[in-house]
Amino acid sequence: MELAVCWVVWWYPFILRAPHRQSRASIAQPGPTGLGLLLEVTAFAIALLFRLPAAAEPGLLRILPSMLLGPIAPVLGWTAVKHLGRQFRITAGLYCDHQLVHTGPYAVVRHPIYASLLAILVSTLLLLTRWPWALVSLAVFLAGTEVRVRAEDGLLDSRFGAQFQEYRRHVPAYIPWLR
Repeated sequence: MELAVCWVVWWYPFILRAPHRQSRASIAQPGPTGLGLLLEVTAFAIALLFRLPAAAEPGLLRILPSMLLGPIAPVLGWTAVKHLGRQFRITAGLYCDHQLVHTGPYAVVRHPIYASLLAILVSTLLLLTRWPWALVSLAVFLAGTEVRVRAEDGLLDSRFGAQFQEYRRHVPAYIPWLR
């Protein structure tokens, strides 16, 4: 039940709070973003398709970490959308007036929305998915996220140069404390 609530709360800022149709000039990289997003969605599909047998109950070693990670995901998502404001977008891109955000969750990781996706995925995997398929799902997700991170980081580096490089040196991509 907690996982279902986390999922519903996680989606809220992306559906109802994030700006979606903006008419400002921008540059975008829809190709890499689309591929990365496809891989991430595939990872979630794997997580939900290859479930634990109906009679199997996840033990405490799966439930407790899931209960810790589940609520982190919507908090990261909400605060990331709030700090991005008008700069939020689905495809990797920069608006003409884009600014480098490094406040709130962006002070901890450069891509907190991907961190929130990872947290909700791992929470889901722990509760619902068979171990071998959980590992496959995680690998597919990480591959997709790496594609998206590289596309976004490339754009940010092209616009902000030394400022972004300094930020990148001090702030990990989407897993705190992992460089």
